[in-house]
Amino acid sequence: MNPIIDLRSDTVTKPTPAMLQAMFQAPVGDDVYSEDPTVNELQAYGANLFGMEAGLFCPSGTMTNQIAIKLHTQPLSEVICDRTSHIYVYEGGGIAFNSAASVHLVDGVRGKITPQQVEAAINPDNIHFPVTRLVSLENTCNKGGGSYYTVPEIAAIAEVTRKHGIALHLDGARVFNALVASGEDARAYGNHFDTISVCLSKGLGAPVGSLLLGPKPLIEQAKRVRKVLGGGWRQAGYLAAAGLYALQHHVERLREDHDHATQLGNALQQAPYVTEVMPVETNIVIFTLASEVNTDHFLKYLQGKGIVASSFGPQKIRFVTHLDLSPEMVQDIINALADFAQ
Repeated sequence: MNPIIDLRSDTVTKPTPAMLQAMFQAPVGDDVYSEDPTVNELQAYGANLFGMEAGLFCPSGTMTNQIAIKLHTQPLSEVICDRTSHIYVYEGGGIAFNSAASVHLVDGVRGKITPQQVEAAINPDNIHFPVTRLVSLENTCNKGGGSYYTVPEIAAIAEVTRKHGIALHLDGARVFNALVASGEDARAYGNHFDTISVCLSKGLGAPVGSLLLGPKPLIEQAKRVRKVLGGGWRQAGYLAAAGLYALQHHVERLREDHDHATQLGNALQQAPYVTEVMPVETNIVIFTLASEVNTDHFLKYLQGKGIVASSFGPQKIRFVTHLDLSPEMVQDIINALADFAQ
């Protein structure tokens, strides 16, 4: 049976008809010359949302993160981040390859680190140690099951980084999930972060693309790094139009994804073959199967029901809800979970 319910990630979504229409109608130009009006509009719109001066449209969140790290560091310097951070685990060793920087890993709680941990991780001014240049936070935390930092938590970390003259970057892969869940204002982020990466192709439903936001001089430098990495766009407005539509129409609907995730989390709490379900705060559900349950067998069972999901470590499974998941599909998943026999 071909899978019809895809829980592997919120990156699997297809553009909605209205988003496709916006893409077809987009005015375009050559973005390498900064002449694509839709790209320019997207960059300005995204920057304004977060109270930042400028934005840069890039193909992926990995690229926006790696550009930011390159801007804030130099060889022989170091980045502080949680041990499970996307920039460390899932970006192909890009920090070492692109920036020749070291990484100081912190053992946070569900992906979140504290001001005290940041303070303790900052290296002394000693030639034996790399120079601490950057702290990177992730919101929401993928491997933390969609956990998120609130603005007060971010502000406390920013106080530490400012005191030590260290830059603060946000990997905002699912930042709007965090904002919708917390009810906080995106513009508050601009008061605390030096750069922000915003992914458009996850819960927001655009087919591709991320924004790097920051001060104008830094974004001008970012254009050079993007070019060197092969990220020079031409008539990119067709893709930018999808991102612009997503920001204007798909933010508040993330509440539906959160509700669907909560329903799935509740169903898994009742399953006798599940030993733990991480707290469900946004659109990610991570759960642990009992030791006697074969993970591959469980995933094949789901696939037989037309459902695909991801293994996320020993005995762990991840479900991610998104805009292509209907209430009827959620009920189908709940029924399949109830019917599973070890």
